[in-house]
Amino acid sequence: MKIQEVIDELKSYNGKPVKIMEVCGTHTSSIFKNGIRSMISPKIKLISGPGCPVCVTSAAYIDRLTEFSLKEDHCVLTFGDMMKVKGSSMSLTEAKAAGGKVKILYSPLMALTEAREHKSIQYLFAAVGFETTAPIYALMIEEMQQKNITNLKLLTSVKTIVPALSYICEREKYIDAFLSPGHVSVITGADSYRELAEKYQKPFVIAGFEGEHILAAVYEIIRQLKTGRYEVKNMYATAVKEKGNEKARALLSEYFEQGDDFWRGIGIIENSALRLKKKYEMFDGGSRIEGINEEMPKGCKCTDVILGRKNPAECPLFKTVCTPLYAIGPCMVSSEGACGIWYQNS
Repeated sequence: MKIQEVIDELKSYNGKPVKIMEVCGTHTSSIFKNGIRSMISPKIKLISGPGCPVCVTSAAYIDRLTEFSLKEDHCVLTFGDMMKVKGSSMSLTEAKAAGGKVKILYSPLMALTEAREHKSIQYLFAAVGFETTAPIYALMIEEMQQKNITNLKLLTSVKTIVPALSYICEREKYIDAFLSPGHVSVITGADSYRELAEKYQKPFVIAGFEGEHILAAVYEIIRQLKTGRYEVKNMYATAVKEKGNEKARALLSEYFEQGDDFWRGIGIIENSALRLKKKYEMFDGGSRIEGINEEMPKGCKCTDVILGRKNPAECPLFKTVCTPLYAIGPCMVSSEGACGIWYQNS
């Protein structure tokens, strides 16, 4: 089927209203970049989900980082998009301005070089992400063992996407289907969504990131809903296998175990964390933070955005007092967050 035929079909759709959640920030960006909404019926609504790991990282986690950075001969190593995330009192940017030592890295493996070259400094690496980045953290620990690097630890906030999708399916009944995350699916595989599709009777379609990939995935979702089918469809087979990346999954199995975790804007989601196993706890910088209970800033609708209840433009703070330069809510702090993407594109 030619792409123009797909567009014609989607544009002329006049069935019952359909809500499709895309779970990956890269998909959200591509939907804007390619003008996808202008090519489909207004009865097909595309909504964002919890696709930004930085945005759902707890304030208590940020507090651990800022406190560490302010100690003498201590330094936090992090990706740039973590700098503006607010803790309970300050962000890493503010901690650095107050004299804390914070260094931005472009690759996790740079942390190993930093630690080897400055052995008198104690380093804490902000290991944030989904299943996509977790294998790299496992390789870091492997090399730390081999090279006896003792002045570097990881503060992990590694979350898994399937338990979050299960949480959403259980509570947000109005979502009809999911555009499954491409990058995460490369690691986890298409099979990881089958139980969800069967249990909740919703299509889960995996797509690449080009405009035609997303249009084809939306068309597949509409086709399934029209025929009463609720299946996992892998339309990104060049990168995603049924069982995922088995070497990467073996690394996750070796170094990590599942645990409950707090998602900012949502709360506790069972079995949604990857935590370092006990035998690797000497590399853990204090990742197990208990008793977290955090609320969104007054007026902030990030909870509704993360759960797909509202789009960012429906938040009263959006583009008024909440901007990338002065982010009130967590979804605005990262270029991968729904509010950050909508701000740049709407």
